[in-house]
Amino acid sequence: MENINKIKENLDTIFLGKNIEYFTQIDSTQDYIKNNKEENLPNGLVVLAENQTKGKGTNGRVWYTNPEENLTFSFLLKSNCNIKKIENLTRIIAEVIVNVIKTTYGYTLEIKYPNDIMASGKKLGGILTEGFTKGENVEKIIIGIGLNINQTKFPEEIKKIATSLKKEFKTNFEKEKILTKFLNEFEKAYLKLLEN
Repeated sequence: MENINKIKENLDTIFLGKNIEYFTQIDSTQDYIKNNKEENLPNGLVVLAENQTKGKGTNGRVWYTNPEENLTFSFLLKSNCNIKKIENLTRIIAEVIVNVIKTTYGYTLEIKYPNDIMASGKKLGGILTEGFTKGENVEKIIIGIGLNINQTKFPEEIKKIATSLKKEFKTNFEKEKILTKFLNEFEKAYLKLLEN
């Protein structure tokens, strides 16, 4: 990953990604946020890792990723809103990801709702959304995203069901550009949700 400052320079967000914690290796970006005291973590914090040794998928599965080839990150939203306002949040995240790839590179991906990004019937990315509620109020949400970007070889157990942008479209992709555009686009969509 190139200089994190380069990502920040291209952000036009109000709060999302203004604070980025970057790790060459970590067990899980999702757990890093969960295990830290909330008061120590700013709203919109992005935790980004080149390699996760215990990446989290949905339903307790492991998310496999090759070091330095993919995008694996989590971010914190201190929503403090009624649960109904953000009930479509995972779907919106998936749509933003697909839109970013389409508008940036011209390639079309599919969504297997609610949380899988697909290409050619294979999984290219996943979204893990964890909300922390008190009654009807969502106090915070931790969102983990794994996107296979430039990985072309996969472990035997998943190679028939997993793919990546590079494997599908035979070109290298810029992880920093994809992340920056996602943060910019998603924050707008998220703030619109909170307005309703």
